[in-house]
Amino acid sequence: MSTQHQDHLDRLSSQYLDLAAQRLGGAVLYATDDFFAEKENLIKPGRGIFIPDKYTDRGKWMDGWESRRRRDTGHDWAVVRLATQGRIRGFDIDTNHFLGNHPPFASIDAIHLRANEQITEWDKLPWREILPRSPLAPGSQNPYLCADEGIYNHVRLHIYPDGGVARLRVYGEVSVDWKALPEDREVDLAAAIHGARALGCSDMFFSKMSNLLMPGRGINMGDGWETRRSRDKGHTDWVIIRLATAGQINRIVLDTAHFKGNYPDRCIVEACFSEDDAAVLNGDVAWHALTSEVKLEPDTEHEISCPGDQVVTHARLTIIPDGGVSRLRLFGKPARS
Repeated sequence: MSTQHQDHLDRLSSQYLDLAAQRLGGAVLYATDDFFAEKENLIKPGRGIFIPDKYTDRGKWMDGWESRRRRDTGHDWAVVRLATQGRIRGFDIDTNHFLGNHPPFASIDAIHLRANEQITEWDKLPWREILPRSPLAPGSQNPYLCADEGIYNHVRLHIYPDGGVARLRVYGEVSVDWKALPEDREVDLAAAIHGARALGCSDMFFSKMSNLLMPGRGINMGDGWETRRSRDKGHTDWVIIRLATAGQINRIVLDTAHFKGNYPDRCIVEACFSEDDAAVLNGDVAWHALTSEVKLEPDTEHEISCPGDQVVTHARLTIIPDGGVSRLRLFGKPARS
């Protein structure tokens, strides 16, 4: 991969959410052909694995989407429903482990469809091309930026003419019409699916801070945020979350699912208001406590009430002294102005 492509990939994966991710609710709805490997693999976690001696009754088992060899002038394509609507900032078309069978080129279209719209002829829709036909390298991540400013909830990946793609990542910014929500609607302001982001933390040696914001309960101990063991007296670890939108937090759910011998002993949650992420990370803001020190238990969902009397944009979870947390939910009401 070139330095420029690596820079693109680093920027996309660090700054934006994968809007197509299966774990967030993305789905592959249609493919012209998936004879060798199922279309649903496109949006699974990870880059895909390779098992040398694994075969099916149709040929070599592959962890991706793979169509049969075309003998006509057409090409294959697949439709992905994004987990949530958003502005798309780029893609990673990953051909990991597809070497003699990768497509040489790909392009991507997008469209915004009404909820519950029943589609039978995907090729008849007014798709908009947002990534022109572009080269793909074999066995590689192929990142591309997107300059289109539209809001979309479906994409169509074209491969030319056929072959296999391990994963498709559609990086972007969640778009929510907060004013359209009922005024009394409680929302998880820390949910990734609503646009929240984990900005920084003191340590994430064992697992990523971004897991805190994923939907559902953690599936195992690796599906959470876990820091290394501290050896210094008075040590604490912390993570800072930028909320999906400014709002008032009145209820916190902190889940230590699967963390039994390594959960934090206690925690504190604080919040602040700032329009500058850098200032928050640099400590140039005034934090105020949403909770006092809370005693935590292993493998437990902890419900914590808080005042909800101030509009805030960021939250900081401090765990004492270290350990693992599966999920953090910050429920409240979005600010109306």
